[in-house]
Amino acid sequence: MSGLHVQYYIVCKRKLWLYAKNINLAPENDKVMEGAILHERAYRQIKERDIHIDNQIQIDAMDKYYVREVKNSSKMNEADRWQLLFYLYELKKRGVEKKGLIQYTKEKKTQEVELTHEDIARLDKMMNEIEQIIDCVQPPKFVKKRYCPNCAYHDFCFAGEESE
Repeated sequence: MSGLHVQYYIVCKRKLWLYAKNINLAPENDKVMEGAILHERAYRQIKERDIHIDNQIQIDAMDKYYVREVKNSSKMNEADRWQLLFYLYELKKRGVEKKGLIQYTKEKKTQEVELTHEDIARLDKMMNEIEQIIDCVQPPKFVKKRYCPNCAYHDFCFAGEESE
């Protein structure tokens, strides 16, 4: 399980399932390419950046006090926050305790994130639910959301599906 699994769980259970089944339509998506460029240009002044741990955690940057993530906008704030909390939790399990910072470049704002005991309990429950979704043979039912038009899976989901 990775941070993207947690992010997609918050955003859309169907997107989570598709991603977990390696149905990856995202590389050609404009928003995904924009995010990749932003990621490449961010945090150049920080020595520890683009950190990969156990094929599970992919951190944009880390300094003495913070795990840092950069995002274009705060439209997916809740999903961004839980993704970062997942990273903080996984690091804590490995003996590394830090706070988190999410930098939203379009709004020129930063959000500090701190892992709590309540967050850990919710993450444990969330990870169990993510595993259950991934183990399903069929994708979760299509649920139309406000951000569907910008999703890389838009055409897949809208091909012959009826919304709830």
